[in-house]
Amino acid sequence: MTSDVPPASEAEWFQTPTLTGRFITLEGLSPAHAADLNAGADEETVRFLSRGGPTEATQAAWAEYITRLNALPRRINFAVRLLHSGVVVGRISYSEISVADRWAEIGTMLLPGAQGTAVNPEAKLLLMTRAFEVLGANRVHFKVDARNARSVRAMHKLGAVQEGVLRQYQVRPDGFARDSVVFSVLRGEWPAVKAGLQARLGARDS
Repeated sequence: MTSDVPPASEAEWFQTPTLTGRFITLEGLSPAHAADLNAGADEETVRFLSRGGPTEATQAAWAEYITRLNALPRRINFAVRLLHSGVVVGRISYSEISVADRWAEIGTMLLPGAQGTAVNPEAKLLLMTRAFEVLGANRVHFKVDARNARSVRAMHKLGAVQEGVLRQYQVRPDGFARDSVVFSVLRGEWPAVKAGLQARLGARDS
């Protein structure tokens, strides 16, 4: 039961273990993943990211972007790698981790070829399972650009609770002050959300 999980140490919260599912593996994000991300990305891939994306569509720019993400405090970044091909198709992160308050934000960026597949639900399942069942989190939350209708739908499909909108909360590198829609899953809600994600992945096997 997740309610029996004691809070993990601060060091554990900031570890980057390799997490493996049926379709993907999550591993620490590094500039070595830049080639796959550059090859598979398009303009929509980074359009709604709160911190923007690489400055140009080159492998070097993606490597610099990854280095910047990894330098941010209270953040752990994972590359999302397909098991069947070995190709990296995105990244998923714990950001703004608060060990004392036992919560973390999760943010996801997937390449177009991985959207609408098992990748997103399994990446969420792996990272949320670690948060609630290993780290002892009380809460996981998500902030979505209000313009990003696809991601808003995905949050509702996940079973996360929409808490509200933080108006002009985050200023992107292009100067646009985006409204961020906040969704969350609490410890007591996790079993139902987990079951929903497992059911979605089970349907992919059939």
